[in-house]
Amino acid sequence: MNLKLSLNLLLAAVFLLPPVTLATQLQVQVQHSSGQPVAGAVVFLESVSASAAVKPAATANIIQRNTTFIPEVLVIPRGTTVTFPNEDTVRHHVYSFSPIKQFEIKLYVGTPTDPVVFEQSGVAALGCNIHDQMIAWVVVLDTPYYSHSNDDGLAVLNDVPAGDYTLRVWHKTLLSEADVPNLPLSLNSKTPLQQVKLK
Repeated sequence: MNLKLSLNLLLAAVFLLPPVTLATQLQVQVQHSSGQPVAGAVVFLESVSASAAVKPAATANIIQRNTTFIPEVLVIPRGTTVTFPNEDTVRHHVYSFSPIKQFEIKLYVGTPTDPVVFEQSGVAALGCNIHDQMIAWVVVLDTPYYSHSNDDGLAVLNDVPAGDYTLRVWHKTLLSEADVPNLPLSLNSKTPLQQVKLK
């Protein structure tokens, strides 16, 4: 086989390969309606392709320490298993009545033998039947593309394939699903900083 024929075959093979989707970065500025930055917001991108790319994370934990849930907000991909270790000397009764996941772990210390699997996307609010001040949220996402806003309200999502998405932002102060923004976004290397104001 001569060199010219080999080169032509190589070029033909390259053109038959599926197009490469370049990954890019998205920056999102989250603010209150007053213009003040919002820290701790969960910023995420949803699409059909994002849903197909979801993989459960390694087992996540919400620890109970000093009658507090740690972390207060846990963000996980759909299908992730969560354990609830109790490091206090008092017993806790962890529960969720949220539609995406209803469960109870009755009075216990240590680590329950049965972790909880969050199969459905959405937000589960957690409480303790013994200590009313204990509140936490599990944010279950149908996407691997998410981040948190820092003290300046800035969230950075790295290594996201270019494409069409819905940009969404959740924060613990939002009272209902209707308050969570749904913003169409075409993401590419030239996509500017996005600004989102919460109600």
